[in-house]
Amino acid sequence: MNGFNALVLAGRRGSENPFAEVQGETHRALLDVVGVPMLLRVIRALRASSSVERIAVSIDDPAAFEAIPELRELEVRGEIARYASLPSPSRSVQDALNARMLGDRVFLTTADHALLTPEIIDHFAARADQSDADVAVGVVAESVLRAAHPSTTRTYLRFRDGGYSGANLFAFRTKQALRAAEFWVNAEAYRKQPWRLAGAFGPTTLLLFALRRLSLEEALERASRAIGCRIRAVSLPFAEAAIDVDRPSDLALVSEILSARGETAG
Repeated sequence: MNGFNALVLAGRRGSENPFAEVQGETHRALLDVVGVPMLLRVIRALRASSSVERIAVSIDDPAAFEAIPELRELEVRGEIARYASLPSPSRSVQDALNARMLGDRVFLTTADHALLTPEIIDHFAARADQSDADVAVGVVAESVLRAAHPSTTRTYLRFRDGGYSGANLFAFRTKQALRAAEFWVNAEAYRKQPWRLAGAFGPTTLLLFALRRLSLEEALERASRAIGCRIRAVSLPFAEAAIDVDRPSDLALVSEILSARGETAG
């Protein structure tokens, strides 16, 4: 199949980011990780991937993007594009899909995915295209993550077949995938009214999930019917795919992993 066009979410969710500000930055996407801004690490991984054709960055502040000379040069050469982000990640994605800025096949990730590699991208993209998914979602099994990094703290969704952590990797493969983006917008709007969101799935599904009676595949099948498009999980064998940088402990862990790979600030 044709490659994906990538969209990197790099906008702020609010006017302030205490974690970034402590590090001397206005944007978390600009945090220095072993000498390289996180956003630049993600862009380099995408450019090195054989699965990605075009790349765009969704960011709210042009100055933050232009603060990285390598990105500015790539934009001038037309090798990456920049879009103004909307107030929430879901609305930014919906806007990009609605406007068909990047066509129907969109690879979505976030700027805080500092450990992203071409190998992870290509593995995920290939498995997504081997499925019948309108939307493929990257996950990492708890057993994989704990085996590699037992001390890290992650959030897991627990199913009958085990716990899974999200990997901030999504493949929108068809026009029907827009329905998932629309649902995401509604989910953010209902974050203070969870009963409205719960109503979309129905009480039986919620009860089965709470009792861990559903496997991951069964849960996504029910979600697919509720949302109106096929959602499939791609379980990744890479523990690092589930480690983004949300807090100081994440930054320390990511720096440790990269240093162990031989990277230095110089």
